[in-house]
Parts: sequence; C-alpha cells; structure tokens
Amino acid sequence: MKNRKLSMPFWCVANPVGDPFGRAIMDRMSSVEIADLLCKAREEKLIEFTSAHDDDLVGWDPHHLEDDLDPSSPASKTLKTIKEKLDAAELKVAMVTCSLHENPLFRNGGLTNPNPEVRMLAARKVMRTIRIGNFLGAEYLTYWVARDGFECQFSVPWERNYRYLIEGLNLAERYAKEQNGSVRHGTIEPKPNEPRGEMYIPTTGHALGLIAMLNDPSFWGVNPEVLQHEGMTGLTAEVAVAMAVHAKKLFFLHVGNQKPGQFDNDLPMLVGMDGIKEMVAVLWLLDRMDWQGHIEYDNHILRTDTAPGKENSTRIRMDFIRQNVENYRMAEKKAHDIAADPELAKMMAALWDREPGMAKILSKGETAEILAAAPDYDKVNGTGLQIARLDQLATRRLLGM
Repeated sequence: MKNRKLSMPFWCVANPVGDPFGRAIMDRMSSVEIADLLCKAREEKLIEFTSAHDDDLVGWDPHHLEDDLDPSSPASKTLKTIKEKLDAAELKVAMVTCSLHENPLFRNGGLTNPNPEVRMLAARKVMRTIRIGNFLGAEYLTYWVARDGFECQFSVPWERNYRYLIEGLNLAERYAKEQNGSVRHGTIEPKPNEPRGEMYIPTTGHALGLIAMLNDPSFWGVNPEVLQHEGMTGLTAEVAVAMAVHAKKLFFLHVGNQKPGQFDNDLPMLVGMDGIKEMVAVLWLLDRMDWQGHIEYDNHILRTDTAPGKENSTRIRMDFIRQNVENYRMAEKKAHDIAADPELAKMMAALWDREPGMAKILSKGETAEILAAAPDYDKVNGTGLQIARLDQLATRRLLGM
C-alpha cells in the first residue's frame, strides 16, 4: 500500500479562526508569509502540494478585473513573489478555486445570482482565477457552491437557476481550454448548507448529476469533503467516495473532521468527538479500489488552541500543519494494516466470494444463463453472515488489540 501525496492549502493555514459568535484570535499573516510557512512544510517533507482561493493570494479589485495581467499591479507582483517561493521549495500548486462568498456583492449567489451584472462579475472573477491557476501551474479549478443557494423557496427562479449554473461552469471549462495552460480539469465540491440555508448542489450525487448536463463532462470531477460536508448531510462519506471512484470522477479528496449533522466544524484530521473509524474506512476502501489521487486538507486550527501575537501566529500554524499530517499518516497506516490483516481478509472473502460460478453468470448478463441457473433459496436464506463479528474484529484492529 502506498502513502498518498498531501496538499495543505493557503486558506487552512491563513485562517485566524473566528466564528459567528466571536472575532478572529490569531494575528493575520500575508499571503507571502503563508507561502513561507508552506514552503517550510515542504522542506520538512510533510506535504507535496498546496492550493488556494484567488482571494487567499491577492485581493480582488472589481474596478480592475484583469489586474493579474498588469505586471505593474500589486496583485501581479505578489503572485510573482509567491510563485518564486513555491518554485524554489518545489511545492506544486494542485488547485485554485474562486472565492464567490466573501465579497458582499455575491450575498445572493455568484454564478446563479438572478442579476446578470452580478453573474457577469462572478464570471470575470472565475476567469481571473483560471489565469492565476495557470500562472502558478495548478492542474485543477474547483467550484465550491459558496453562496449559490437560498433561504426562501419563493425567491428562486427555479426554471433558470440551474441553467445559470450550467452556463457558468461551461464558461469556466471553455476558458480553461482557450487559455491552454496548466488548468486541465475542474471539480465540484458539494455542500448541503452554510453559508446559505440551502445549497443548489448539496451532495456528491447532485454534483455527479450536474456534471452529466455540462458541455464536456470529461473535464469535470468531484472532490467530496470527508468528513465535514458529507457529514453535514447525515449520510456516510463512504458511499459518496465509493460512488465517485466508480464513476471515475474522484479527482482528489478533501479531509478534516466533523460531528455528523452539525454545522461546518472543520476540525483538524482525527481531532474532535467523532470520525476516526469512518475516516480509516474511507482510506481503506480507496486502497481496495486502487484510487490514484491525492488528499487535500480543508480544515482549520481549533479556536481553543489559538493565541494572539506574531510569534504565536507562526508557531501555532506550523504545529497545525504537522499535526494534520501526523494524524493523516496514522489513519493511513491503520487502513493499510486492516487491509493486510489475514484474519480479516479470510472473513471478508467468506462474505464476498461465495458461488463464483453464479457471480460470473450475473456479470455476463445473459438472460438465458440467468434463467437456467438454480440458486438454492433454502441454503442461502438459512445461513447467517456474521457481519457483527467481522466488524468487531475490524474495531479491535482499529484499537490496536
């Protein structure tokens, strides 16, 4: 079993950690300073990749929509400095995503805003993000649902809003191809709610369904967030991840921790009240399904663990990166151990590998062969499966027993 490559994004490290009930605690750091921390993490061989929102790197000036193309602009100079630092550390940018949630202009949506002037500005911001991604060498553009959602059912032009979304995503794909840069694929990151009361793409299944409606479905994949966004639905992340792999649409995976059914906790990996068993199971099934992608964090420092002050800003953020990587590697090793356990393998084979002859008939799908088969109802119905015993053994291995 291989160890997967890891990505730590700018937004995770830069977050000064406020919440809806209290202001940020840690001192803010510039994008160049965050780049220095990420490069240090790369030098320590903790991570291979990073990612960023456009606004994590340079502010957006709606009065200068192509400032990234102006070499004399502050945005262009900052991007050049960041690229030089990342290149020197051999830290690759895996993904860029356009922030369509922070600026108050997008309070009623970005790509789906009923006002065409707002949609136009959102489209121009996405196009700028693609150019920034190409400049930094990113492979992926991610669309997170952001504020494309609603609180009031009768405020939505339902006959139009998905058309608006499809138009926006088709434009992004077309512009990426026209630019012929490093951005070669897009992903959709679903979320059921927050910051809006409801989102237009609440689950991975919704995202896969929308991709089928786009001009070039091969350009698009998904990046579910395990355990946070998937946990907010009350559904298990394993189903979303496995379905996306089967569809060959899991381009990369976002990870953190989450109490199921709650608001977006965004806890660090394996930190919090829940999630260890499910996270290990997700990594185990990815190994079984021979998934080749990378893992990207999408979480922030525990607010309790922050403190103001310049020295704290650097030390706490570096501790956060190291802790996330250590926790992921622990979960990954446990998944590898479970996959290699001979006693578990024997029990799994007994559960899954019965009657290979009938399995072959069903896989061929020939109706005549299926009608000629003679399954033994009494035998099958009279046999217990011992799934609880299998799960007990997996739990024992998870606990190191």
